[in-house]
Amino acid sequence: MASAGGAALALLVLLPVAAASDSDHKYRADEPVTLWVNKVGPYNNPQETYNYYSLPFCHATENHVHKWGGLGEVLGGNELIDSQIDIKFRKNVDKGTICSLDLDADRAKQLSDAIENSYWFEFFIDDLPLWGFVGEADRNNDNKYFLFTHKNIVIRYNGNQIIHVNLTQESPKLIDANKAMDMTYSVKWEPTNITFAHRFDVYLDYPFFEHQIHWFSIFNSFMMVIFLTGLVSMILMRTLRNDYAKYARDDDDIETLERDVNEESGWKLVHGDVFRPPRNLVLLSSLVGIGTQLAALILLVILLAIIGMLYVGRGAIVTTFIVCYALTSFISGYISGALYSRHGGKNWIKAMAMTASFFPFMCFGIGLVLNTIAIFYGSLAAIPFGTMVVVFILWAFISFPLALSGTVVGRNWSGTPNNPCRVKTIPRPIPEKKWYLTPSVIALMGGLLPFGSIFIEMYFVFTSFWNYKVWSTILCRRISWIDIVCEEDLQEYKV
Repeated sequence: MASAGGAALALLVLLPVAAASDSDHKYRADEPVTLWVNKVGPYNNPQETYNYYSLPFCHATENHVHKWGGLGEVLGGNELIDSQIDIKFRKNVDKGTICSLDLDADRAKQLSDAIENSYWFEFFIDDLPLWGFVGEADRNNDNKYFLFTHKNIVIRYNGNQIIHVNLTQESPKLIDANKAMDMTYSVKWEPTNITFAHRFDVYLDYPFFEHQIHWFSIFNSFMMVIFLTGLVSMILMRTLRNDYAKYARDDDDIETLERDVNEESGWKLVHGDVFRPPRNLVLLSSLVGIGTQLAALILLVILLAIIGMLYVGRGAIVTTFIVCYALTSFISGYISGALYSRHGGKNWIKAMAMTASFFPFMCFGIGLVLNTIAIFYGSLAAIPFGTMVVVFILWAFISFPLALSGTVVGRNWSGTPNNPCRVKTIPRPIPEKKWYLTPSVIALMGGLLPFGSIFIEMYFVFTSFWNYKVWSTILCRRISWIDIVCEEDLQEYKV
């Protein structure tokens, strides 16, 4: 028992040392470098992913070493497994053997179906991704399917750190049942001058991805919007100033005032009903609070992404979204509570509960359906039960209390009615309208002109800021799949 306890203690002590290079990204000469296999799935549906070993790829042992990441990585459907391929730092491998893959009829059909559906896989070396196709199909020769049997890995390093990895595949062999295939690999190490801080730039920026930013067009559009907004505001304020003053007077009875404005039309006829509390005040205040929180959440995540490097860690953006949503729940509670109290709402606990739970429970309902389907098909997109518990704890102990405190503060500090017009005691009857004056038709027709005027300019704005940033990684995948190294030599190729 003593020897067993000592061995366990030694294992616990040596485990951090063994994993230190993979965590601090520093290696010594001939130190093992782990190639992690992650997932496979059809190229045309990237959300449909499965465990890498769901396909009959060969592996050394059944007891795989798993690498579990944070909350965002699990929600992103990542499951890293040690491939046990022998790779050592700065040690070239001309041709090494992974295994001999024995195919029976079922395995051959499984691989053929995967190639038919253009299955791709994902590897990681030192947290740097590699992608590749399982095989290729010969459409002109009776739909024969070929499996790539050789993986050529090129790793570039700077000092004791890995900077860039690239995977190309060779030696396609015809898939045939009852036939063994030798799966091989090669590793080539190359020095580079790129620093470790810029090793992710290859996945984000390339010279030929940069678009010409239409600064003059963008400036012209913003100035036009500002000018028109100011002009309309000035006209409205000059026209409506006297009307505001008249309808806000306290010395006249509002019913008497109504009898004096028989000749008036338009909004003046309903000025006493504009700020009447809506029938679904709880729902309205909750949606306004949730919308404000989501707007603040997106702005906060964008600022954190600009300041930090959220794209480096797997699932870091998803984790940031979840944590920031929980922390910004105070905003939704404050806005919802203030709006509900200003309109004379009495059941503020109901409004607070709906504000805190409407959006999370809606996401939970949609996720439950999708998760059931993912579990049925054995997809990696299925969220484990433990992760669900963690997300629920974040909501119950962080998001919900913050929403409660925000509601209390909002109804006490900003809950006093401050309407510019008084509300009539008896609601004014609304006459029947023609079909082209119904809210749905007005909303549709009223939105066509603004949409048509800003669509082109917003296209240029989105293209300038985000387009090449988002798609560069996907295009890099495609380039690496056709045996082109994605780094300095990438400038020689044109899209």
